[in-house]
Amino acid sequence: MSENEPAPVQGETVIFGADWCGDCRRAKLVFDRAGAAYRYVDLVQDPSAADVARDISGRTNIPVILYPDRSHQVEPSNADMQRKIEELGLGRG
Repeated sequence: MSENEPAPVQGETVIFGADWCGDCRRAKLVFDRAGAAYRYVDLVQDPSAADVARDISGRTNIPVILYPDRSHQVEPSNADMQRKIEELGLGRG
């Protein structure tokens, strides 16, 4: 990643995506509605971060969501994201 975007740190959720990607916008909306904090890494603004996302997922699909427990999801459904947010206690509820 660029110097302005540090690598994912322990304890944070990172969503790797692009604003042109509908699934990426949907993922951010699910997190926002759940009150779950995350850091969004825009792969258009920081193309080198695509390598980090690919290293995490082994794929080129987005969004890639990296969770604090170091698990990840690629193009997850709303229900899958909500379950993970609840499992890790990331939301406000």
